[in-house]
Amino acid sequence: MIRAKRPGTLRERMGTPGRADDLRADPWRGANPLDPAFRNDPYPFLRRLRETEPVNLTPIGYWRLSRYADVIRLLHATPAGVRRADGTLPGVDEAEHGPRNFMLMQDPPNHTRLRKLVSSAFTPRAIRGLRPSIERIVAECLDRVAARGEMDVIGDLALPVPSTMICEMMGVPTADRSKFARWTAEATHALATFTSTPEILERARASAMALAIYFEDLVAERREHLGDDILSGLIRAETEGDRLDHNELLSQAIGLLIAGFETTIGLIGNGVRALIRHPDQLALLRAQPDLITTAVDECLRFEGPIIGTVRVLHQDAEFGGTVIPKDASVFALLASANRDPEAFPDPDRFDVTRRPNDHLAFGGGTHFCLGSHLAKLEGELAIGGLVARCTELRLVSDQVEWGPSLFRVPGRLPITFKAR
Repeated sequence: MIRAKRPGTLRERMGTPGRADDLRADPWRGANPLDPAFRNDPYPFLRRLRETEPVNLTPIGYWRLSRYADVIRLLHATPAGVRRADGTLPGVDEAEHGPRNFMLMQDPPNHTRLRKLVSSAFTPRAIRGLRPSIERIVAECLDRVAARGEMDVIGDLALPVPSTMICEMMGVPTADRSKFARWTAEATHALATFTSTPEILERARASAMALAIYFEDLVAERREHLGDDILSGLIRAETEGDRLDHNELLSQAIGLLIAGFETTIGLIGNGVRALIRHPDQLALLRAQPDLITTAVDECLRFEGPIIGTVRVLHQDAEFGGTVIPKDASVFALLASANRDPEAFPDPDRFDVTRRPNDHLAFGGGTHFCLGSHLAKLEGELAIGGLVARCTELRLVSDQVEWGPSLFRVPGRLPITFKAR
């Protein structure tokens, strides 16, 4: 069985970013997550990895799966979770740093119990009821920039739409959005301790602490004035006995706030960029606005904000002739699976009419994204609204200025346009 050596420091383990055409000299097989070229455009690197070594052991001891069929089997049919079989969390000393109670860092039955407390707010029926509110927010965003003929897609649309919406759903004052926008982006790196430098992890911890202090104060205020929002629901669950303790309450509130808008910023920003870079598809969507649903799914498949998700095996499992041992951490490369030609014909072609489109942008299995319906609706209304109201969309620069998030979320995306 293959065993990975574990050199000393994180930078030693990560190695120097290598060239995709020199696999022998690069232990990351050309797909080093710390390589700026990989972050900017991971798809050529992922394609090479998928074609040459689809089951790959990295220098830090994590395995990677890059084929669609393997990723599907890991997420849906392999005994695995986010924790080891004994319940410990890889890469985190919970005895020293405190328990990680957010549902995404828990396996059943804890995950099931925590997810159930908030799931009613994210059902398809509940999300459909939010359409007028999202349409209002989108219209307000576009009204503010219409006369200028230019905008930053992130700051003017992609961030305010989902962040305002999750604030309203959770009962968080929208006026405080500027306080936690950067905190939430930086805190995402706590989900990937295995590929984050000590400096990034320190910023993540500081941001998580700032969020914890913020929510401590907000929860104290909300106890005096409970409402119909998600935070009030979590407070009520805390008061009903053993359903939720205070640390779990704070963890769910912080986690939902982060998950509620950070990746949706990437969906909208990357989606708008993909459409502008494919003018034939943009013209098709403008001519047939009812294609917005399939267009958003294609944005998620073609350039989703999440490269991959980690599962920890609860028993030995075989992939591509390689047996990966129990308790090994396996990185399911969702972005690679979404460009696998075995699953998607002509996968590097951006096609807003693509059907079927069984992409994996929301993960799969037990931890399938709770907010998938909300994210898709926000994407449809934000992107659809922009396309309907603005013509002659142009990127100011072909270079993307990435934000501080772990995910592929632009920090800025300036464009010019003509308002209808």
